[in-house]
This record gives sequence, C-alpha cells and structure tokens, in this order.
Amino acid sequence: MSGLMTLALALAVMQAEASAVSSSALALAFGNTVVSTYPDGRHQFLWLQPDGSWTGIARDGKTLSGRWTLSKDGRACLRQMRPPTLPFSYCTRLPQTATLGVSWPAKDVIGRRIELSLVGGIQKSVQGAGPQASSNVAARR
Repeated sequence: MSGLMTLALALAVMQAEASAVSSSALALAFGNTVVSTYPDGRHQFLWLQPDGSWTGIARDGKTLSGRWTLSKDGRACLRQMRPPTLPFSYCTRLPQTATLGVSWPAKDVIGRRIELSLVGGIQKSVQGAGPQASSNVAARR
C-alpha cells in the first residue's frame, strides 16, 4: 500500500472513531444535563433531544432553545433560535470518554474558558455551588 493510501486509511479510521465517540457522548446526553461552568462561578444548563433540538437555561436564568447537529469531525454544533441571536453555530469537542460525571475543558462562543460536565438527570442547579450559581434559575421555577 502506498504511503498516501495508508495516510488516507488512517485518517478515515480516526474520523470514524471520533464520530463513534461523539455519537455515544451525544446519546448519553439525552435525558441528562450538560452543565457549562464559567470562570465567574455561574452555570448554564443544556438538554439535548434525539430529534436535534435542545433547550437550556442561560447563566442569567433566561430560557434558551435551538437545534444541534454532529459535524463531520465529531463536534457537537448548537444553533440558538430563542432568543434570536446572530446566525451562526457554536461547535465544541465532546469528551473522549462518554460517561456520566465526565468533565472536559472547552471555550464558550466568545472564546472564554469554561468547563463542561455531563451530569445525570435533568438538573437545574449545581449542588454546593452557592446561591450565585443557581439563584436566577431557582427564581424562574
């Protein structure tokens, strides 16, 4: 096999593995919560649905919703529809290990470092995070 064919085959296998990991991470997210933790200690909560929709609660307590897709390179891409925003998608890598409780570093839509976590069930607050993290969410319940 030529070097070019070997490289092409290796890239195809890597892409298939990335898609498999990403697909399993997405499947595990259904019925559970993706928590974004920001440097200021506040949290955002997202719930992905198998039909390609998502809902969430922003750090300020506002309700969010939109559509998600899985990119060819295995990233989850979210497009916010409500409230309306600029017409672009936010894409992020998914964890290599698809288990509940996994956390991984990421960047938000404007490049700030955040920590993403996959937690079991539909969570709307983070225990032990203090009143700042969930005060707006609790007020909206």
